[in-house]
Amino acid sequence: MADHVVPHFHNQSGVPVIEIGAREFKCMGALPPFDHPHVYLDMGDANEIICPYCSTLYRHNPALAPSESRPPESAFTGKAA
Repeated sequence: MADHVVPHFHNQSGVPVIEIGAREFKCMGALPPFDHPHVYLDMGDANEIICPYCSTLYRHNPALAPSESRPPESAFTGKAA
């Protein structure tokens, strides 16, 4: 059983870059029902990663908690499928 929940982020607002506190997360594109398949992304040692579905650029920001983002509304707080 997983010891933590993988945070989900979306780009409903269409911003060019989303800063996040996690290095491992799921991108869902937009909010349901217009989301794309929830793709697991792992930055590894890098500081940025691009979602292969929606081309959102995610940038790691160590000042943020793993479930936080800038803009803050990009952190998905609902129930993910």
